[in-house]
Amino acid sequence: MATAMGKRLEGKTIVVTGASSGIGKSTAVEFARTSPKNLKLILTARRLDTLKQIAEEIKKEVGDGVKVLPVQLDISKPDQVRTFISSLPKEYQAIDILINNAGLVKGVDKTGDIKEEDMDTMFATNVTGLINMTQTCLNLFKTRGDAGGQGDIINIGSIAGREGYPGGSIYCATKAAVRTFTDAIRKELIATRIRVMEIDPGQVETEFSVVRFGGDKIKADKVYEGVTPLTPEDIAETVVFAAGRPENVVVADMLVFPNHQAAATVMHRRS
Repeated sequence: MATAMGKRLEGKTIVVTGASSGIGKSTAVEFARTSPKNLKLILTARRLDTLKQIAEEIKKEVGDGVKVLPVQLDISKPDQVRTFISSLPKEYQAIDILINNAGLVKGVDKTGDIKEEDMDTMFATNVTGLINMTQTCLNLFKTRGDAGGQGDIINIGSIAGREGYPGGSIYCATKAAVRTFTDAIRKELIATRIRVMEIDPGQVETEFSVVRFGGDKIKADKVYEGVTPLTPEDIAETVVFAAGRPENVVVADMLVFPNHQAAATVMHRRS
């Protein structure tokens, strides 16, 4: 028997960026499990083969009620984002929900030693890419309904956007930009039925740290020693919960971290 949340999501077309792993992948799976009878998922990332595997996994688990379209997309490339919707099959173009999940961190250098290429990569993906995706979908949302527009934008931020920490100044700056951008457009769209939401995870165990340390898994694993971090599934559940609220309910701002964490730099590690 379908839940009330599952029924509210039925018939929706949902875009998830950065869907090839971590929070993005788990979010796609959670949407499919929550509303398995009638849903369209557009999964985007740079790794198309991985997206195709995820699509097969979802079909195997929930059946044919969820249609999954894997799309190769690098959101740091404005030309790819600009043509994103028009290049989709017609039946997938009526997007209802955008999950801006794609993002990354590069390096642990402190100010004075930060590499220009790392700065450029983080801003191009975490900030410019997210804004371009938002504008592309927002222009579609504004054509819908009789109240100036309708649709959902859910941005995956970070606790790092609320407070900076040593060795993460650029990443923190990009996530602070996401936070203020989200805040501003929510106010711009107040007269519409377009909901703008942000979910800020604390420490989550994903490929995130492996990317930060340039593929060095040993260094990445040390980040999680002595603690029990959140899982991608934990955050996926909050994303689907936010999207599945009644249309007059906006989960504007949610901070989620594990119980060993009280702030970006305040953690208790077991010895």
